[in-house]
Amino acid sequence: MAVLRTEERRTFIDAVVTKAAEMRVPIAVAIVTAEGHLLSLERMDSAGFLTSEIAQAKAFTVAAFRSMSPRFQDGLLIQQWFKERNPQMLVNAAVFTGGKVVVSGGSAPIFKGDELVGAYGISGGTSDQDEVIARHARESVGWSHLSATDDTPEDVKAHINEIYDDVGLGDRSL
Repeated sequence: MAVLRTEERRTFIDAVVTKAAEMRVPIAVAIVTAEGHLLSLERMDSAGFLTSEIAQAKAFTVAAFRSMSPRFQDGLLIQQWFKERNPQMLVNAAVFTGGKVVVSGGSAPIFKGDELVGAYGISGGTSDQDEVIARHARESVGWSHLSATDDTPEDVKAHINEIYDDVGLGDRSL
């Protein structure tokens, strides 16, 4: 069973904080296990007081939904999927998890090979800013937000790519 070691979580957090400082966006970053349990949490000095809770909720949400379906590649997809289908269900999920469900950019699963080992969430900027910071940090440390073996059904891939296009992320595709 693969795990996210303290040293690699620290390296990711350092990359997040460096990029956020460069962009002048004070943030909080949370990393959770595949089951959504908190592993690491850091809030920059000037980040808003709710950013820690939001970052943790984003990470929890991605871990929960990604564990359920290959359809949910990141927070932006989860948000769009529910917006198109059943927004009330997302509100209900937030209620019955005690507010732990938040969907937005700046959150994604973390894979080692084919194993989902955790998820991260970043909060403090706009959804787009959080996403830019997250992608930079993920690429800096070499984390993957996709399983090494792509067994995503073709219709699901087409749907994900359509959502990426709809939300202005045509540079992404499965």
